Amino acid sequence: MSEVKLTQLSHGGGCGCKIAPSLLQEIMGKTKDKLPFANLLVGTETSDDAAVYRLNDQQAIIATTDFFMPIVDDPFDFGRIAATNALSDVYAMGGTPIMALAIVGMPISKLPVETIRAILQGGEEVCEAAGIPLAGGHSIDSVEPIYGLVAIGIVHPDRLKKNSKAQDGDALILGKGLGVGILAAALKKDVLSAEAYAQMIATTTQLNAVGSELSGMKAVHALTDVTGFGLLGHLLEMCRGSGLGAELKFDKVPILSEALPLAQQGYGPGAIDRNLKSYGHEVDFAAHLENWQRRVLADAQTSGGLLVAASPDAINQVISCFQRAGFAQAAVVGMMKGGNSRVTVNQT
Repeated sequence: MSEVKLTQLSHGGGCGCKIAPSLLQEIMGKTKDKLPFANLLVGTETSDDAAVYRLNDQQAIIATTDFFMPIVDDPFDFGRIAATNALSDVYAMGGTPIMALAIVGMPISKLPVETIRAILQGGEEVCEAAGIPLAGGHSIDSVEPIYGLVAIGIVHPDRLKKNSKAQDGDALILGKGLGVGILAAALKKDVLSAEAYAQMIATTTQLNAVGSELSGMKAVHALTDVTGFGLLGHLLEMCRGSGLGAELKFDKVPILSEALPLAQQGYGPGAIDRNLKSYGHEVDFAAHLENWQRRVLADAQTSGGLLVAASPDAINQVISCFQRAGFAQAAVVGMMKGGNSRVTVNQT
């Protein structure tokens, strides 16, 4: 299996494969008004993390899908990362996953059966860790390797956390450090150290199950996860949905320690440039910020952290919740504020 380099079989990897935000909006066209289904609690209106449909007063179903091409060469690790990333969207709605289906597209003529099986085993291990069955799926023979999940979850309608309910003055708390896309780019250029690879795998396979606990806090007003559009892109979605602006303090933003020197050297995926081209005009950067700092904030995260908007008096409670769940880098990175839906980035 080590003879096959998965990342060389695909033109992109991980959430860096996402279509650029501006092009995606052009493809989808103007956002329609909410469809006339009273029980559809979340659709496409605010670019939220999953669809949510109310079954009754006590239960709502969360449905989402996520898949991509390899971000690493180890097939087992690829499967684990893709599955962790897919389940994150359920947690980002404040829900609990109950079942998953596999999405499998593989170049059968290029990959041995053992490699494909290892990818699936990685996904199975993550589902087992999340306490859910991987109950089936669909497979095709494709030009590039693709793997992911359809994830189904459940949430009490009153505990649902949308990305559009942030309030003026809310603190912004990020659960994981940035830099996954930077590490992945260095890996593809064969300059990633063993220590950096280990850190990359550790963060991308850490389930955001803490979202299920955060959903029980009334002081938590909005949730999303940071993936392919970078911290700035997903924060802008929160701003637009909530009709608010936001301020980030760069020195407070956690960055993976192994990614920091690579970022300063200019490493990063092509998705960074696509992201900044798509939404850079909606961001006000402090003049003294260096280019690498701006790029880090737009770095495409794969299986990134949860971004929480919560009342300032709940900061300690939210941070403690993250820390108990093993998210040591969780930190307050800024705040929501009134005004137009723009993000201001200052140094401190």
